[in-house]
Amino acid sequence: MDAVFGWVATYGYGALFGLLIFGIVGLPIPDETLLVFCGYLIFKGKMNPLETYFAALAGSCCGITVSYFIGRTAGLGVVHRFGKYLHVNDRKLAKVHGWFEHSGHWALFGGYYVAGVRHFTAIIAGASKLEFHAFALFAWSGAATWVAVFLTLGYFIGERWKPVAELVHRYLLYASVLGIGVGLLVLGARWYWRRRTIS
Repeated sequence: MDAVFGWVATYGYGALFGLLIFGIVGLPIPDETLLVFCGYLIFKGKMNPLETYFAALAGSCCGITVSYFIGRTAGLGVVHRFGKYLHVNDRKLAKVHGWFEHSGHWALFGGYYVAGVRHFTAIIAGASKLEFHAFALFAWSGAATWVAVFLTLGYFIGERWKPVAELVHRYLLYASVLGIGVGLLVLGARWYWRRRTIS
């Protein structure tokens, strides 16, 4: 954390841009805490609000787009090579694509607020061959609101940014674990009932 803050304090907008690319792709960088810290630096007058916002937005959009193209290229290759072991095939990918077309866009939009989920939604969107314009509309607009929320939070809480950022990070992590757990339970229940129906 101290190293991340030091890079931003030293290299400014370029460091913020680069760190968010790697953080969104999936490296262990505390993205929300980083944005809250930058909001605090805006409060202190050490960073410009618009330049900070657009550097963070550009980094987030680039990172999520990299994840999308990882899914679009490597994701499909993994499915074709190992799909039979995972019970995943082109037909199931087509179903995922259909789900994204109808309601999965909101997973791209809201996935930013769930730690460890945002880059997976982009990879799945790419692997399911979701059209890039549809992906970009929801993923980039999600990035725009996510960046604005946490920069604004850091600006308004000022000197209290660190304990509040730690609290936010902790509860987002709890919510993420709970959400993933519920999702796994639902998938397990569906698999169980499907097996019972077949037998």
